[in-house]
Amino acid sequence: MSQWAILSGIEGNLAAYEAVISDLKRPKNQIEALYILGDLVGPRQECEELVRRVRSPRNGELEPLICTGWWEEQCLILHGLSATSEPAELKSRYGGETVLALWNSVSRKTVEWLRDLDFGFSELDCFLIHGSTLGVEDKLTPETSPIQMLDRLLRVGANNLFCGRSGLTFEYQIQTGSIATSVTTLDSQQSPEAIAVTPRRVIGVGNVGAIPNQATYTLYNHSTNQVKFCTVRYGFTKGFQVDPHSNLLA
Repeated sequence: MSQWAILSGIEGNLAAYEAVISDLKRPKNQIEALYILGDLVGPRQECEELVRRVRSPRNGELEPLICTGWWEEQCLILHGLSATSEPAELKSRYGGETVLALWNSVSRKTVEWLRDLDFGFSELDCFLIHGSTLGVEDKLTPETSPIQMLDRLLRVGANNLFCGRSGLTFEYQIQTGSIATSVTTLDSQQSPEAIAVTPRRVIGVGNVGAIPNQATYTLYNHSTNQVKFCTVRYGFTKGFQVDPHSNLLA
């Protein structure tokens, strides 16, 4: 049973990443692809060590496919490699100490590497991204409205949208139906057009590094279309469990 392992939100936490990689090596998992949906880096001292670890997999380990996340974007802003000139959002959310910590944790050389990361990945009928096509800051949660979720799915033409921005594990299902759209201009109004909606899902893949001693990630079997949420406990309290909950919304 070959699966994709989908991670997000490592945030420079090397111990959490090692715990997940160790868990993925269990024989029953049979992982064929490893995705990291952004927020690989963060304001942690071991961030450079983590980047080296991720970029140089050990024997028998998969090379991760990595896309840009919110923390990567903050690094680009700090180093003047973004259209945004000031880290206003970072400073307002976390304060000046975190701005300095991020500057000291991620080298210019690493930032240049981050600059070339993919925005997202299109595989089969799936799209994998940190936020959404609107940007890395777009946070989709179980409380997001169905119309907004459907909009994000239709933008990428995917049946399954995997995202990591919220840090939550959830499965949000949109059932069969239809929506009517029309365009109004200064000259005329277009007749409403019905668009059929087939079953689609938005999947929150969890967060590896933000919560001490607990990492969450997602396994996806593309043959059966089955999603499984996993929790790895490391440090003082170790263990493995499957998160059975999912949020099914119409």
